[in-house]
Amino acid sequence: MCLFFFCLFVSPVFASSASELKIALQDDPDSLDPALSKTFSGRLVYTAICDKLVDISPDASFVPELAQSWSFSEDGKILKMSLRKDVVFQDGTPFNADAAVYSLKRTIGFLQSVRENELDSVASVDATGPFELTIKLKYPDASLLSQLADRAGVMVSPKAAREMGTDFGLKPICAGPFRFVERVPHDRIVLEKFDRYWNSQQIKLDHLTFLSIEDPSVRFSNLRAGIVDMVDRLSSSDFAKAKTASRLETNRIASEAYIALTINIANGDKAMTPLGQQKLLRQAFSFAIDRASIRDTVYDGAMIVGNQPWAPDTIWYNSGFPVSPRNLEKARQLIEQAGFANQKIDVQISHSNDPTIVQVMQAIRTMANEAGFNVSLRPKEETKLAIDNKSGKFEVSAQRWSGRIDPDGNIFRFVTCEGAGNIGRYCNRALDDKLSLARKTPDPAERADLYHHAIAILQDDMPIIYLGHPDYIYAYTKKLHGFEPYPDGLIRFSNMYKN
Repeated sequence: MCLFFFCLFVSPVFASSASELKIALQDDPDSLDPALSKTFSGRLVYTAICDKLVDISPDASFVPELAQSWSFSEDGKILKMSLRKDVVFQDGTPFNADAAVYSLKRTIGFLQSVRENELDSVASVDATGPFELTIKLKYPDASLLSQLADRAGVMVSPKAAREMGTDFGLKPICAGPFRFVERVPHDRIVLEKFDRYWNSQQIKLDHLTFLSIEDPSVRFSNLRAGIVDMVDRLSSSDFAKAKTASRLETNRIASEAYIALTINIANGDKAMTPLGQQKLLRQAFSFAIDRASIRDTVYDGAMIVGNQPWAPDTIWYNSGFPVSPRNLEKARQLIEQAGFANQKIDVQISHSNDPTIVQVMQAIRTMANEAGFNVSLRPKEETKLAIDNKSGKFEVSAQRWSGRIDPDGNIFRFVTCEGAGNIGRYCNRALDDKLSLARKTPDPAERADLYHHAIAILQDDMPIIYLGHPDYIYAYTKKLHGFEPYPDGLIRFSNMYKN
């Protein structure tokens, strides 16, 4: 038996190459089918394989990708997109308006698709010209471009998708800069440059290899040893070490991501707990948490403390509910008010076994127990955690959301009654009304007012306890040039090269 990084070193798959970039992922991706995938790692991988209709810039503006331009009708209910004419999929079939229609309809109606809520506003999708796409909406949707800049807007080869069905994620074929070569589960995913890519002159790398390395210390050891070139979402403790390493560069960017505790309110028997049934106890639990301490001790300052789905410096943030410092006295008052004075309140938190999340949960356990709770922790592998969350096999679940540019993507699916990501099955129809109207409201100030009302409801019911917004942090070899971080945490490979 050999240490993991030495095993990698002797494997011919990982032979050093100036035109190959090796990226260490913190977990093994799930399906590489954008209609089915749920993990951030999967999204990161097929960003290199699959282009979308729209992309974002480093300052979070929408920019063209496979759609060269677009315009909305005056009433906001029709979106017309002019598509690129020089694009082919990796199987040689052409990209055109018919292909775009197929991809969007597949996203909405494909068996087991988890994207359908993201395009809920779409009434019809039509090819109104060889390279003109027309999307008619049930109502104006201020979040639509954000969805088309994400998984829902990924374009897949109709030929390959029809032939492979639910197996498409095993060998995805899209129109991105790299094509799929092979996958060894829980080990590696190998891609190679697609020479017919429409923007190939900006792709300087010939190969990408994504390595699934769950242990952060092993990921960092591989990086320092030169076995991998880059670490995705570096742990905060290793970030400090990387900054002093002579052969490494570091980078970070404030993110739209958040970490939070989702309470099981009505998803099966596990919901029948004091925390699940008593909003006063949920409020007390929140007051017991010292978010600033978590930022400083676990994230080494690389986190914005928060108590809402977006950071305090955004217009969506309701400043009437600022992040409260830890307040044990208030927590104990709420516990007494709920009728649990002088009782230990059992709380079981499920969470991933990622070491950073483990540290956060250990800190929260200590803090909450001082207020009168009795917290136990249940670490799980990421896939197991996701399965248990969906089936209601949790009391409280620690969640990491990678964040979206539009505020709708950070709230709607998680707290609306029929939301695809509402694992706790919380339901408040007044909240749904506010969030549905926010989707239909193009004016930012009017949208912000609706989100402020929604936050007031959530701060009272407290189905989710938000903790903060960790930065996306990276470390990579100094031989790598052209890397620029984006607020969605995804890596764009244009003009990146090694020497």
